[in-house]
Amino acid sequence: MTSMPEMPSEDVLQIKLEYLRQEHRDLDAAIDALAERGSDQLAVKRLKKKKLALKDQITALEDRLTPDIIA
Repeated sequence: MTSMPEMPSEDVLQIKLEYLRQEHRDLDAAIDALAERGSDQLAVKRLKKKKLALKDQITALEDRLTPDIIA
């Protein structure tokens, strides 16, 4: 028998959202530090790509947590 996985509760989603936001801020700081030192541009590019992926995850979670209101 296959059971349907439970949907995460709103509290769990809020915690995950805050974790992703913190990781996004940390990446931003790391990118700034590397760029300031003139470090490896490939590493900066990779971090920016990861940061963008995090932003997409953050947006998706925010959309799940915010109910659609049709005016």
